[in-house]
Amino acid sequence: MTAQNKNPLHGVTLEQVLTALVAEYQWDGLAERIDLRCFKSEPSIKSSLTFLRRTPWAREKVESLYLYMLRHKAKG
Repeated sequence: MTAQNKNPLHGVTLEQVLTALVAEYQWDGLAERIDLRCFKSEPSIKSSLTFLRRTPWAREKVESLYLYMLRHKAKG
């Protein structure tokens, strides 16, 4: 089994990650967990994706929260 097969982010787009997080936490909850203006001030998937694609450190935080969410759901 390759490393990519074990990577839960493999084959998942940033848009899918963000959509899942918004569905789970809503925009307010997402803004509480990750302090980004794109989640607080008139949030939208499109504007958030634009910011996250240009800002690697912010994208890492979003992906990390997504992985946390997946682990938490698997335990639950």
